Amino acid sequence: MSTERTERPVALVTGSTSGIGEAVARRLAADGMRVVVHSRSSARAGEELAAELGGTYLRADLAVEDEARALVERAVDRYGRLDVLVNNAGISWPVPHHDLAAAAPAHWRETLEVNLIAPWVLCTAALPALRRAPGGGSIVNITSHAGVRPKGSSVPYAASKAALNHVTRLLAAALAPGVRVNAVAPGLVDTPMTKDWADAHDLWRQRAPMGRPAQPADVADLVASVIAHTYLTGEVIMLDGGLNLT
Repeated sequence: MSTERTERPVALVTGSTSGIGEAVARRLAADGMRVVVHSRSSARAGEELAAELGGTYLRADLAVEDEARALVERAVDRYGRLDVLVNNAGISWPVPHHDLAAAAPAHWRETLEVNLIAPWVLCTAALPALRRAPGGGSIVNITSHAGVRPKGSSVPYAASKAALNHVTRLLAAALAPGVRVNAVAPGLVDTPMTKDWADAHDLWRQRAPMGRPAQPADVADLVASVIAHTYLTGEVIMLDGGLNLT
């Protein structure tokens, strides 16, 4: 892969071939950034999106530490810089909270590996480049309403997001002022992953003050605002249509 030096800011958005990640990639490209699109699979969709946005597609399994570190290295090699890291990739599947046996240790390990440890690996790998970013680097972790309230598709999922929220605050304190670290914590978002979650959709329509789940573009707009705000760090911003008020 040839190196293309660019004066434009470069953003790596993990898990960006569909849903929230795709919307974030599109928004950052519209804001003038070079975007590195990533997925574990979906290579064709990733290549098509990257071509459309004038960016680059890179494949990596973030549960494999060497692949996660190589993802950052390849992104920096491609453009000679990295200004923004959006840790969006994650896994989730429903397990009733009362069914403790179903949330087996293997389930915990897989969830924590992808949702918590992989973002940590990516942050550490990206840190040298982010520190060189003109005006300071920015990390945005996509967490969840479930990491703030006792909700979520499973206990391991909620715990992974709560941990990532706290890691966000710890890194913000440790890396300031050169690198800002924030989290966006959506509630239900209308994506392909959640299309069959009928009970959750009913809950948001009936009880959220905004009367609907978020659209991916709602999350992308907030992520873009967080990146643009050069004084904001250490914040976990809930985006749940006000459901936390009820």
